[in-house]
Amino acid sequence: MDGTDPRAGRAGTRQQAVPGDGPGPRRPYAPGGAGAPPPGAPVGAADATAVLVGFARALRAARVDAGPDRVQALLGALALLDPAGRFDVYWAGRLTLCGSRDDLERYDRVFAAYFAGRDTSRPPPRPVPPPRRRTVVRAPGAQPRGATRSGPDTAVPTPVRADPADVLRHRDIAGLTAAEREQLRRLLAAFRPRGETRRSARRHPSRRGDVDPRRTVRELLRRGGEPARLPRHTRLERPRRIVLLVDVSGSMGPYADALLRFAHAASRGSRTEVFTIGTRLTRVTRELGHRDPDTAMAALAAAVPDWRGGTRLGELLRGFLDRWGGRGMARGAVVVLLSDGWERGDPALLAGQMRRLHRLAHRVIWANPRKARPGYAPLAAGMAAALPSVDAFVEGHSLAALERLAAVVRGADP
Repeated sequence: MDGTDPRAGRAGTRQQAVPGDGPGPRRPYAPGGAGAPPPGAPVGAADATAVLVGFARALRAARVDAGPDRVQALLGALALLDPAGRFDVYWAGRLTLCGSRDDLERYDRVFAAYFAGRDTSRPPPRPVPPPRRRTVVRAPGAQPRGATRSGPDTAVPTPVRADPADVLRHRDIAGLTAAEREQLRRLLAAFRPRGETRRSARRHPSRRGDVDPRRTVRELLRRGGEPARLPRHTRLERPRRIVLLVDVSGSMGPYADALLRFAHAASRGSRTEVFTIGTRLTRVTRELGHRDPDTAMAALAAAVPDWRGGTRLGELLRGFLDRWGGRGMARGAVVVLLSDGWERGDPALLAGQMRRLHRLAHRVIWANPRKARPGYAPLAAGMAAALPSVDAFVEGHSLAALERLAAVVRGADP
């Protein structure tokens, strides 16, 4: 009797390509394009689960609501499919982790960066459907035409799973290779940091909420006093403004590119301002407005004159507050300083300006890449002077640390 493989039939009817797959047979998935263990190497289910949990974290950083319930649904789906197959992993995650049409584009971008390590700016090629397989019933002991008997030493192909160690997220940015930095840039491009929400002062018409007295009176007058449906209004939730002050001095050289790309991802919102600090204060919000990260970084490099110089945090912070912050930019905003705290000027000036900033801003967050080093203590004069006026002191040395920073900016507990 003849039949077809149900899995091959389903894959052949799908019309959309898996990001990162080209023509040919399916490949085992690998985070960031990492190498795979030799055939037959045992890989535990807990390790594969850790890879998928890390993938869900990257999706949440890109504003896809991949919560624990959806991750559990993904694991249940892969238990019925082939967890070693890239095609099955892609479609299982797309059907379980995406909750709206807007999530699909973000999911494809994060999937390609996390598992494939390929250039996502080009559209993915359409995969070739796998060939249909026939099931033929033969007599016991019969051999297919042209087949030879296999001995006990004949190797049997087995599914291969890639190494699930998700080391890139926790690696220090200063020690990454060129290929790892390129993969980090793709993952940072998928970030969508947003500020903590607040209730707007103005009220807007709504089906629920308090009764709008003015509209109610106007409606009664229009109807001649006849009863009418009571108009209502409510206050909307809006994200707070984010102000990023990125240190580009010499001591921050290994981290400056990644931090500025994080700032570029945050600047896609309409309420984000970005400044670079070193020996000068430079507003780079317009330069980071380009959609393409590489184009934005090239424009920023031409606009910033003090790369890898010294640091005058107190003097530059005073200039920011006098020119922009005190006039409204920092009022009620989430202000993030990304610096190691080295100060060439007077620490007392920095302490005074930090107290002034703390009175204006809703929250002051300081991300220090040196904080993750063993035995670190805020003993630098600038860091010690600024710390009493900081609401959240977090790390900023790795991709995982930047994900936590984005969560703290949204209002999570550090």
